Amino acid sequence: MPRMLVAYDPAWPSLFEALADGIRSAADPQWVIEHIGSTAVPGMRAKPVIDLAIRVRDHDDFEAHRPALEAARWALGSSVTTHPVMVRKSDGIRSAIAHFFTAAEWETVNQRILRDWLREHPTDAARYAHAKCDAVAAAARGTASYNAAKTQVIQELVDAARHARGLPAVPVSDKRRDERK
Repeated sequence: MPRMLVAYDPAWPSLFEALADGIRSAADPQWVIEHIGSTAVPGMRAKPVIDLAIRVRDHDDFEAHRPALEAARWALGSSVTTHPVMVRKSDGIRSAIAHFFTAAEWETVNQRILRDWLREHPTDAARYAHAKCDAVAAAARGTASYNAAKTQVIQELVDAARHARGLPAVPVSDKRRDERK
């Protein structure tokens, strides 16, 4: 079962900044790093895990800096199949997730698009918050994974956000099949 959702913590932006500074110090000070995920949406209930979107030149750029990131306590490990992801744990519990996107794909990254949409559309943010609570309940009952239970709402919101930007709809699910159950 996923960690429980908690009330928005005003410390999350500062935690993000500290993590971003640490990544830049360990790897490349020129990387663009943004706060994404529910902890990046003021007022949103969330699992207390900071998500970061990191713009790298290309996959070779990521690979060149991966050893330094590993030395800084980031580890590869995710069911995401569309881009490299590293996680950081505190006391054995995942506390941060770093998503690495190439410069070529940066402007169309669904996680960034969804974050912006939720910040600008409070009704949709409330709808997503409700879907997240339902997803926790579904995961607790064993009827669906947390991620699978919220995917339909995420798909609808991302479709709307992409349409508003003149972008085509694309599937939002980026996890291995066993993680979508």
